[in-house]
Amino acid sequence: MSIHPRPDNITPVSSLFSTARNTSPAPDLTWQVPPANTKCMAHSYLIFDFGGNEDVAQQARHRIDGWKQGFRLDKKLQLKFDRKESAAGAGASSKGDGDRSKAKADSKGKPKSEDKTVQDSESGPAKIRMIVRLDFSDHEKLSHSRWLERIPGEEPFKTANPKIIRVGDPEFESISEKFDSLD
Repeated sequence: MSIHPRPDNITPVSSLFSTARNTSPAPDLTWQVPPANTKCMAHSYLIFDFGGNEDVAQQARHRIDGWKQGFRLDKKLQLKFDRKESAAGAGASSKGDGDRSKAKADSKGKPKSEDKTVQDSESGPAKIRMIVRLDFSDHEKLSHSRWLERIPGEEPFKTANPKIIRVGDPEFESISEKFDSLD
């Protein structure tokens, strides 16, 4: 007995398809509606306000750079700094340009650390904000949610007033434009 079908056992292709079409007004069943529990996960922003503490901001940057390298999150985890000088610091730096040159001339015999303190006291603390963008694709929802929980809970980020901005939040567009405009 042969495994291959004989020509008399083969059904003609024309008999497989009916020529009569169904003309009922039923909807096309090939369209699939996405489930209600899934939503587009474009990206989320984490905003950390370090105030004038440059050391803690740099520790946070080093921590994120370590995660990016260790977990291969180069395009998925991006950060940028938003530095603004305070109003008192900006006024003091514009008025104190002449005073600063006098202080530098007088401090040629002094150690450099004292010269830095003079400059820091004149310029005032700058306001440092770090904006972190989490950009995970739709199939990485679990990783996205875990990083949203992990980053604000780590040590240098706890004290920086963490704020999470998601896609539906009213500030999302302004933060997105601000992140794109920063270097």
